[in-house]
Amino acid sequence: MTQSPTFRERLTFDAAAGAIFDQTRRYMLLRPDALMGVFRHLPEPQRTQALDALEQSIFEQGSDSARAYAKISGADPEGLMRIIAATAPHLGWGLWTFDLAPGRLTLEVRNSPFAAGHGPSPTPVCHAIKGMLRAVAEPIFGARARVAELTCTATGAQTCCFEALPEK
Repeated sequence: MTQSPTFRERLTFDAAAGAIFDQTRRYMLLRPDALMGVFRHLPEPQRTQALDALEQSIFEQGSDSARAYAKISGADPEGLMRIIAATAPHLGWGLWTFDLAPGRLTLEVRNSPFAAGHGPSPTPVCHAIKGMLRAVAEPIFGARARVAELTCTATGAQTCCFEALPEK
């Protein structure tokens, strides 16, 4: 069986154009503290609205990635989760561990760049991961999904933990 190239091996660095690609999907490098600083500087309720908008945007764009990875995995849920978990560290999104049970998909993330980049917070801040988890959960469930961040290292937890459930 031929091993699929890793995310890092699939990247094309076009220095002349100032661009990084995985096929047609463009990426960029950005420090987490620079990104999450935007949210730290916003007052409520704008902070929550902006984090929710980030979550939605990641869901929309991440769905494209999830569809591409689903093709690589042969539409096998376990294969899709393996590819996503293997890709996350290459993107600097921490170490991802999925657990799929009937009607429930959980995700544990160690070393979330979003929590680390944000710093201490009274509420969870890993909305980008919530968006990506929803992008992964919906094709697995074959239905719309609700995602919650149950614990976040920005609030003092040991890891960031998420739960996706199919909408009824």
